[in-house]
Amino acid sequence: MTVSAGRENPLRPMIGVGAVVWHEGKVLLIRRGRPPKAGEWSLPGGAQELGETVQQALEREVFEETGIRITNIEFLEIIDLITPGGAHGKPLYHYTLLDFSADAVTGTALPIAGDDASDAIWADPDRLETYNLWTVTLRVIEKSRQAHGRRNRLPSS
Repeated sequence: MTVSAGRENPLRPMIGVGAVVWHEGKVLLIRRGRPPKAGEWSLPGGAQELGETVQQALEREVFEETGIRITNIEFLEIIDLITPGGAHGKPLYHYTLLDFSADAVTGTALPIAGDDASDAIWADPDRLETYNLWTVTLRVIEKSRQAHGRRNRLPSS
């Protein structure tokens, strides 16, 4: 039996966070530098670390991948990402993703790719087809766009 506590062939699902970040009508996208989905455009986000709250994980991941600070964080939805192909018929990857909507902090500059992102940009939400985004990502972006009322906002830290 393969025993692993890593991201591939996990012993249990990993909790991940992602953010639809808005700034001047544009949405923040990153190009993934590592699996899963390496080379693909996506929302900034990543795995929650031990001892970290969901909000801390979200703020850290967005900043590490883009250099952007966020505010007005609002919960959007939970997504299960289960990729088959692991050892002994188990998933290769299994993430439970918590997606949020947020605004970039006022005075934000251009994003700078960092950590496991190979690129970071502000994209026109009406021209996302250019980025070949996962259909679930497109749905989450649209949900964020429609839910700008911020009713599910996390408390300020």
